[in-house]
Amino acid sequence: MAQGSNPLAIRTKKYQLDKNMYTRMALGQVWRKDWWYALIPLVLLLLPAVFSFSWWWVAFAVIVTLLFVLLRSAQVMSVTQVEQGSPLFEKLTYEVDQRQIILKRNEREGMTLNWDMIQKAQKTEDSYMLWLQPPSDAQMPGGWKGWLARTFQVPVFINMPFRIFNSPNDLKLMESLLRRKNLLA
Repeated sequence: MAQGSNPLAIRTKKYQLDKNMYTRMALGQVWRKDWWYALIPLVLLLLPAVFSFSWWWVAFAVIVTLLFVLLRSAQVMSVTQVEQGSPLFEKLTYEVDQRQIILKRNEREGMTLNWDMIQKAQKTEDSYMLWLQPPSDAQMPGGWKGWLARTFQVPVFINMPFRIFNSPNDLKLMESLLRRKNLLA
């Protein structure tokens, strides 16, 4: 950690994001945004059936569409399995202040997230979800691999349930901080 912790920071209790909860939330987010991608192989492979109907075309279109849905879902679910995603699922405490969010494993080990690394915040009925910025174009590969990486990104977020905050005042401070940073509408 580059900077020391602020004595006025909002400190939370330890919390570990469940992998199944992450998967459920991330899949919901992906399919709410990208549902129409599943229609592309369905429509393209049903076009020949319009001109020369055969159940083979219909079956092939449905199978390819199901394969696409399964592969896209597996891509989202793989975040829970790879080593780079493991910090998301460790038991952490959070210290939030004006400059940064510190994710701490213990008193000596932690990671700092600057506020510019957060794309947006969302308040659900029982938590704050802080969505991390996707990689910039300079960090993406070039050519068709870059297009593929941009098109099929997996959402990465930090879930902070209200129950991990130590007091209702901390919740109010967190909400006002998110509003000041223009992350929460």
